[in-house]
Amino acid sequence: MSKTAISTENAPKPVAAFSQAVRKGNILQVAGQVAFDPATGAIVGETVGEQTEQTFKNIEAVLEAAGSSLSDAMMVRVYLTDVDHFGAFNEVYNKLIGEAPHPARTTVYVGLPAGLLVEIDVLAVTD
Repeated sequence: MSKTAISTENAPKPVAAFSQAVRKGNILQVAGQVAFDPATGAIVGETVGEQTEQTFKNIEAVLEAAGSSLSDAMMVRVYLTDVDHFGAFNEVYNKLIGEAPHPARTTVYVGLPAGLLVEIDVLAVTD
């Protein structure tokens, strides 16, 4: 079983040698997405809530290109730059993630490039 790269113009292009997502069988790994506008490359939003919304738009675009959706998500990894952003992030996340059962989630606090407050990657399993 071979790996297949997933690519869409509706999400930001990777800045290094990696794919927006990779599928092998029914497993789909979406690379870490951030709040870049796919058309301009500019950061969308100044708050963690605004950036989370754009990041999920990018994730959904990649999932759609793979014939998938957030309902197939099994694991969501969230990278925040500040522990104080957790509450605002979680409000938007809870609104966007959909109905239960919810995917497993890990939240890690990291440094990101200037202006970015959140990065998210998703592991999905499709039927």
